[in-house]
Amino acid sequence: MFKLLKNLTKKDYALIVISTLLIVFQVWLDLKLPDYMANITSLIQSANDPLGGILKNGGYMLLCAGGSLASAVIVGYITSMISAKFSSNIRKKLYNQVENFGMEEIKKFSTSSLITRTTNDITNVQMLLSMGLQLLIKAPITAIWAIFKILNKGWQWSLITGIAVFVLLLMVVLLMILVIPKFKVVQKLIDKINNNTREQLTGIRVIRAFNAEKYQEEKFGEANIKLTKTQMFNQRMMAIMSPIMYLIMNLLTLGIYFIGASLINEAGMADKITIFSNMVVFSSYAMQVIMAFLMLSMIFIMYPRASVSATRINEVLDTTSSIKDGKFDGKTKTFGKVEFKNVSFKYPDGEEYVLKNISFVANKGDTVAFIGSTGSGKSTLVNLLLRFYDVTEGQILIDDVDIKKYKLEELYNKFGYVPQKAIMFRGSVEENVNYGDNGKGAIAKEKIKEAIEVAQASDFVLKLDGGYNYKIARGGTNLSGGQKQRIAIARAIARDPEIFIFDDSFSALDYKTDYLLRHELGLYTKDATSLIVAQRIGTIKNADLILVLDSGDCIGKGTHKELLKTCKVYQEIAYSQASKEELDNE
Repeated sequence: MFKLLKNLTKKDYALIVISTLLIVFQVWLDLKLPDYMANITSLIQSANDPLGGILKNGGYMLLCAGGSLASAVIVGYITSMISAKFSSNIRKKLYNQVENFGMEEIKKFSTSSLITRTTNDITNVQMLLSMGLQLLIKAPITAIWAIFKILNKGWQWSLITGIAVFVLLLMVVLLMILVIPKFKVVQKLIDKINNNTREQLTGIRVIRAFNAEKYQEEKFGEANIKLTKTQMFNQRMMAIMSPIMYLIMNLLTLGIYFIGASLINEAGMADKITIFSNMVVFSSYAMQVIMAFLMLSMIFIMYPRASVSATRINEVLDTTSSIKDGKFDGKTKTFGKVEFKNVSFKYPDGEEYVLKNISFVANKGDTVAFIGSTGSGKSTLVNLLLRFYDVTEGQILIDDVDIKKYKLEELYNKFGYVPQKAIMFRGSVEENVNYGDNGKGAIAKEKIKEAIEVAQASDFVLKLDGGYNYKIARGGTNLSGGQKQRIAIARAIARDPEIFIFDDSFSALDYKTDYLLRHELGLYTKDATSLIVAQRIGTIKNADLILVLDSGDCIGKGTHKELLKTCKVYQEIAYSQASKEELDNE
């Protein structure tokens, strides 16, 4: 928790100092009230006309109460401002940290957990900071000051107050021991609820198609019941505190008056009024002491959950990305050259290699394709090129420079990437294509229209309501799979990269559209290098080089015609998609 608070700025600390001074002033005013009460008690017993003195002291009490209220309002405003700014900074820092994570770190935490840490966990810390700054400063000052005020007022009263405080602290410690482990469980269960909800919302079509609503409800219900039971346990434990607090306060008041009555009864006539006045003052100050510890108990209630949340936030902030940013600015003599040198890769938590000893060279203007069965390592190869993961062995060179040496921004500026699953962002068609300019949206409209036309998307885009300004829903739920793929291809084309990467990006297209797109794309990208992952032979048969992958091994390398003669796996894939006569006559 304290590690996280290091993110407070100098201005925040200055405001905390101001708040502390205002709280000290507020406590001083609160503790002056019993003194004026004692004066009024003495004046009532006075033989002279006490009304003027009573009104004067009553006026002072009203001024103290008003000043205390004003101080409390100002402190509340300042602490709320500090906590809101703090949570904003931490949220931004956490978001930027996650943005720089590699796929290894994303999988380590899971998407649902990262969402919870960025929202719910930060809110817990913010609540503690907002209320804690007030209570944590005010409580000890009030307690210590009030204790000094009641010293020498009577050892009997001091003893009973000490016993009440000890019982109070004992109860708070026991509750913390019981509740803190449960709060850790709560945050993990919130992660699980978040994960189940995301899974259900993203997979709603499949769930309905298979009538699996009940199964999903039971799965969600199981996590929900566990969370509810844990929360109920925590709330019940915390609920015990309030009645016990008030019981202790009332018993203490009763004890003070009981002891006071005994002392007054035994005292002489001249001392009775003094003891009575001391009893009234002691009772007020004793309540201030108890209220101070009550405020501390509020901190003890909030701290366990905030502490767990702070630990979870620090786990993310302290995690170093496995993908290190290089220093090379990307200025090279060569252009569009891609080279794999004996590249092997296995996942950080895996034992077997996913890719083994892959080597090839693609020069400017070349088209290199990768084909193979599902799980052969095609997409993994693309992920290594994009540095979503780093190679386990070997080297990947872009323009004769190891990709690990590049600044990540400069490396990615060389690529026009079309992922296997076309990702659409909420906004217009034009904004989604314009996203290709590092999200800046500075690509000329003519260029956007040209990219859409090359991607064979203009035929349906112009028919949409609003055309290029048609609003795409989050995830592209209001577009078909083929439409999303074409807009994703247009996004890559619009940035004019050195290297195009198509990760099975034509699978949702019909054969006619696929043929037309590849033809136009071939003309448009003749000066760029194209790397294509595909399942269709027709998509890659004109490639300059085709690599056939099987279980991570490169078992065939050559042109379409060469592989038909030399690679059995390629033959099997080809003959499963077209007859031998058709392939021989090409």
